[in-house]
Amino acid sequence: MTDGAVGRKTTELAQELLGTHGEVSGGTLAKLILDRYVGMEDEEKRAFFGFMTHGLEIDPQAVTSALQAYHETPSKRSYRAFVAACEPKRQELIRRLNQIPGGTAQLVAMRQDLLSFLPEHPDLEPLDVDFHHLFSSWFNRGFLELRPINWASPAVTLEKIIAYEAVHAIGSWADLRSRLQPSDRRCFGFFHPAMAGEPLIFVEVALTKGIPSSIQDLLVDGREAMEADTADTAVFYSISNCQAGLAGISFGNSLIKQVAADLSTELPELKNFVTLSPIPGLNKWLHASPFARDIAGREQALAAHYLLEAKRADGMPLDPVARFHLGNGAIMHAVHATADLSENGLAQSNGAMVNYLYDLTQITANHEQFITHKTIAASRSVRGLSATIVSET
Repeated sequence: MTDGAVGRKTTELAQELLGTHGEVSGGTLAKLILDRYVGMEDEEKRAFFGFMTHGLEIDPQAVTSALQAYHETPSKRSYRAFVAACEPKRQELIRRLNQIPGGTAQLVAMRQDLLSFLPEHPDLEPLDVDFHHLFSSWFNRGFLELRPINWASPAVTLEKIIAYEAVHAIGSWADLRSRLQPSDRRCFGFFHPAMAGEPLIFVEVALTKGIPSSIQDLLVDGREAMEADTADTAVFYSISNCQAGLAGISFGNSLIKQVAADLSTELPELKNFVTLSPIPGLNKWLHASPFARDIAGREQALAAHYLLEAKRADGMPLDPVARFHLGNGAIMHAVHATADLSENGLAQSNGAMVNYLYDLTQITANHEQFITHKTIAASRSVRGLSATIVSET
């Protein structure tokens, strides 16, 4: 079935793969297609995505006819025919490409390429819908394994933590060691069995007494570690998504809740589960607002006002980190000035950061209010800070 495949077009091989029934021949074709894809130039990749989008599309007439048949004679057979007509062939192609060892990771990388093409080639968006649909099933919580990541973890995993850290850069192996080895530090990641060596997302945790107001205090060199069982607070100070090809597949919600639950079992003295989060959209918003000319000394109040009042067209908070944590059911607990004096922290928020508090007894109610009514759960102190700005306008 695969005789002469090497000299044929990749699109022809894809069509043949869709028609195969043998596991061996199908695997051979899938590997050849994926190997070829890796060697393609950008224009060749875009053309291949165009073939998948437009050449393996659904047939609207077949869908209409199948729906009519099911409507007239509802049965298992007519329903199966309708479902088959509704599914584009490209979904089955992606499934068949996934049948070889390592195929899942290659498909995640393929979607990363696809996402880079979408701004200039919106006609490819239906293909991304199908990738997202399949990945949402393949990477659902039931398949994910929560693993602790520590100084004894395999070197390949530690290297990836350094590379993927997206919030507070890890400058050296010594820096990494200071985040993983001390008794008052933890790190956890979600892994998938089909990508065993690749973290999908990880969270770094500091165990502290009290809720911190500065990332410098958490990451200061030469600090003295405390015993874990004397801490009353777990601080999620950095959450990093590792796979750009899994954009839109939510892991953070499950990760934070699972880690909080596990830590509360391990360390029953923990009373507070909070983040120390960046405010990445603050300065961009400020520079487009009337407040831009008078920021000095008001960083904290302006940050609180931005987090509570700056909204997208759909009524959701403008800040992406706020949307994430509030959508998880967290409470906007406290806003701090001069909390991140790194170059990045000053550039994106004048150094301001925010604590989101995860009250495990209130998460569900807060989530429902936020999703249903766009109600932001926030402390009196945060609302009070914002009110000082409102009174000026």
